[in-house]
Amino acid sequence: MTTYDIVIVGGGPAGLAAAVSAKKSGIDSILILERDNELGGILNQCIHNGFGLHTFKEELTGPEYASRFIDQVLDLGIEYKLHTMVMDISHDKVVTAMNRTDGMFQIQAGAVILAMGCRERPRGALNIPGYRPAGIYSAGTAQRLVNIEGYMPGREVVILGSGDIGLIMARRMTLEGAKVKVVAELMPYSGGLKRNIVQCLDDFGIPLKLSHTVVDIEGKERVKAVTIAKVENGKPVPGTEVRYECDTLLLSCGLIPENELSRSAGVEMSPITSGPIVN
Repeated sequence: MTTYDIVIVGGGPAGLAAAVSAKKSGIDSILILERDNELGGILNQCIHNGFGLHTFKEELTGPEYASRFIDQVLDLGIEYKLHTMVMDISHDKVVTAMNRTDGMFQIQAGAVILAMGCRERPRGALNIPGYRPAGIYSAGTAQRLVNIEGYMPGREVVILGSGDIGLIMARRMTLEGAKVKVVAELMPYSGGLKRNIVQCLDDFGIPLKLSHTVVDIEGKERVKAVTIAKVENGKPVPGTEVRYECDTLLLSCGLIPENELSRSAGVEMSPITSGPIVN
């Protein structure tokens, strides 16, 4: 069985930064395991600027920011495997992974760094009534389709949730020719940065409706319309419903930590953050 001092699960910004820091601290035996076809993680689809101000003292796009860390990983000779899915981490730090080249294999790690990131909260966790037609995407999935795959998810868009990804995608879809009709936010305040509200919504005349949520989705084959309503005390207010014809609904309603490997490794989870307990 191959052994490494450190195995890092995830080749996104956190995993890359951890690898570079460990190498510079004198640890030579490091392996990064990344399930995607390139290092960089979510940054590769975040083509807007705003990254790197603290770390590199300049404003960079997501891919530019990722490339800075990737260049350091390459310059330092840190090993990594792409297209590699980690299946299990045992309590004694045996990492089981698989890819097309090596098949199923195991690595004994002196330490394991978990840098799997998060996934977006799916519609099933939001309790939205209605059918399950085509045209409903998480904002991050839509971002990848537009920025990396070159595919437009739709042309008439309603967005539920005002997190930064949702706000940025409102602007991105508008710039690509779509009509973003409204951004609805369940809370009485936006979860996104003020500058993103101004630059992504206000500058394009996109309305933001706070204390509103989706109460109905129409369409069987494809989304035809959604209805939003004002929310008070956690319940929709009758008579406040507004119907928007659209072919796309984007969900920007928070992130859930990737916890499967953490649990299998015996990491204690926090009921508050839904992620691992840290000191």
